[in-house]
Amino acid sequence: MPAKGKYFFNESEGCKLSDPLYEKYLYASQQHPLLFFLLFIVVAYCSTLIVVLVSYDKNAGEHLAFIVTVSVALIIFIIMYVLVYVEYYFWCQLKLFAGVIWISLLAIGYVSIFDNSKPAGWEQVPFFLFIIFTTYTMLPLAMRDAVIVSSFSAVSHIIVLSVTADSQNQHTLLLQLVANAFIFLCGNLLGAYHKHQVQDASWDLYRYTLKCIQVQMKLKIEKRQQESLLLSILPAHISMGMKLAIIERLKETNDMKKHDNNFHNLYVKRHQNVSILYADIVGFTRLASDCSPKELVVMLNELFGKFDQIAKENECMRIKILGDCYYCVSGLPVSLPIHAKNCVKMGLDMCEAIKQVREATGVDINMRVGIHSGNVLCGVIGLRKWQYDVWSHDVSLANRMESAGIPGRVHITEATLNHLGKAYEVEEGNGHLRDPYLESMNIKTYLVIDPRSKQRATNNHFPQSRVQDGLKMRASVRMSRYLESWGAARPFSHLNHRESVSSDTSAPNRRRRKEIALQLASRQRTTERNTSQKGRMEEEINDKMMSTIEGLNSAKPWCGQKDDFRGLCGFLLCFVETGLEKEYRTIAIPKLKGYFVCAGIVLLCMFAVQICVTSNSRTLGISFGIVAIIMGLILCVCFADDCWRCCAKRWPLARYFCRISEKVETMPSVRLPLAILALGSLLIIAVFNLVMPSVEY
Repeated sequence: MPAKGKYFFNESEGCKLSDPLYEKYLYASQQHPLLFFLLFIVVAYCSTLIVVLVSYDKNAGEHLAFIVTVSVALIIFIIMYVLVYVEYYFWCQLKLFAGVIWISLLAIGYVSIFDNSKPAGWEQVPFFLFIIFTTYTMLPLAMRDAVIVSSFSAVSHIIVLSVTADSQNQHTLLLQLVANAFIFLCGNLLGAYHKHQVQDASWDLYRYTLKCIQVQMKLKIEKRQQESLLLSILPAHISMGMKLAIIERLKETNDMKKHDNNFHNLYVKRHQNVSILYADIVGFTRLASDCSPKELVVMLNELFGKFDQIAKENECMRIKILGDCYYCVSGLPVSLPIHAKNCVKMGLDMCEAIKQVREATGVDINMRVGIHSGNVLCGVIGLRKWQYDVWSHDVSLANRMESAGIPGRVHITEATLNHLGKAYEVEEGNGHLRDPYLESMNIKTYLVIDPRSKQRATNNHFPQSRVQDGLKMRASVRMSRYLESWGAARPFSHLNHRESVSSDTSAPNRRRRKEIALQLASRQRTTERNTSQKGRMEEEINDKMMSTIEGLNSAKPWCGQKDDFRGLCGFLLCFVETGLEKEYRTIAIPKLKGYFVCAGIVLLCMFAVQICVTSNSRTLGISFGIVAIIMGLILCVCFADDCWRCCAKRWPLARYFCRISEKVETMPSVRLPLAILALGSLLIIAVFNLVMPSVEY
């Protein structure tokens, strides 16, 4: 199996015809239905032969060998007909089944020859010509295998007849064998050309199918990314309501100027019994003064990516980030009975995360968390910008709880404590001593005791030597290095920010080398993440492609009607929509002229055969001469654009032919009459020469 997704992310035509995916596509779209149809034909043919011989031939016992051979072949064909539905087994044994069908047909042909005591020179020529055409058109063989099999069928037939044919006139037998050779040569040439054209068309259709799937999947991925971008700004219930409102408004009128302001409505709702969490990084202002703005953004990006993961784990929805302040709500949009527990658990996890950063890097930072429970108004306001936020007195109170909190502790109100029950132990918070507003409002506060503090070991999580080694680097670099080790899904991880982070030119060379090594490690981790995401996307595209190919087996356009087509019992199908039917009929057929050349080759082979077997040369010359003139005019019209272009300016007739030649491949009104004229001429000359006297044997 080729690498997943290679057809979509590599624009070069690196797909070879031997790719298993293309082989399965070829099997599902052509080989399976053609082989199914061939088996139906040969089963009907063998059944008819047996019925005719047994019912109408009184000397059926004399043809026992032929009856046994046809009966055995019939059993084989019926078994294979059943095995066609066993997709996996049949797919694995494709060439074996093709060889068995060819050998069975060849056995029927040879037994038919030897069943006649005095075979003639033309014995079973039509049947062997059928085998040759079947090999090229219906059997699942490669071009080289088809040429070998068909050539062997033709040559073996000529050799067998040259030995077994009964004829008193050796010259006549020789002419008949030469005629047979011309017939088989014509069959091989046309069969090989047809197979070549079908392979090219299948390859083009395969690539077009892949491109369609590629476009479809890219649109699906882009839509998913757009929805993810929208959901990163707005909650799902708000975004869905806004999209439905915009769609309904667009349906009412086509005037785009009226839709300049897309956000007319107020998407604001009241929610009760929610918990609001405010968190601020203590000491980050001092740290920010020692690093560049780009380094500051990098650290915040890494840190808030981790906080988003903690929020997701604790069923909290982040509302906004204000500098180094992070606040979220639990209980939106669906009410949760444990909203207070979720916020407290998140606050404790944030404090623990900052503690790990402090212990690992030696940077003096901490987290101050404030939580309050109550009612909020949430939604989107504004005409030109999306702005999702929460408003209420309880939101302001939660903000006050954060500013009046203690670094490293979770500061909660009595309202939050009432929702917690006995889930956590608390102690007096004394928030009124640190904030006048809490004192004036007589708000009683508490500090949550982290259960992990009782179980935590006295020693640090990281050896002290690691912290001392890290102190040799700047604080911002130490922070970034440790934060990246978390592997958090950062909001802007696709940006190659490490290349833009400036280094301190006054730092020692050792520190600069460490920073460069850190940048390379960060870039490698980013590349691994992107590769993993790309691999998942390629796998999804490959699965979609495989399901599309496998769906071709169940698609039987010859059975019943389709929503997009109409016709008679599945035949003579045309598009229901007139525009699609017209567009389909005018699709260019770039290799159509080659088929008219094949018609000319058929005419030459028919002429060669008739010369060998017909004695009336005068009638033969007149009839074939007329058809040759017609075929020559058709070829002149087809290739006038290529051959007569230089004469078009001087000869009006040549210019007229060139204009017609340009339209042969694109206009049905031109190519259809030419095709009818060519096929009709060949059919008439073939039927006409049936009644002509031939050489007697």
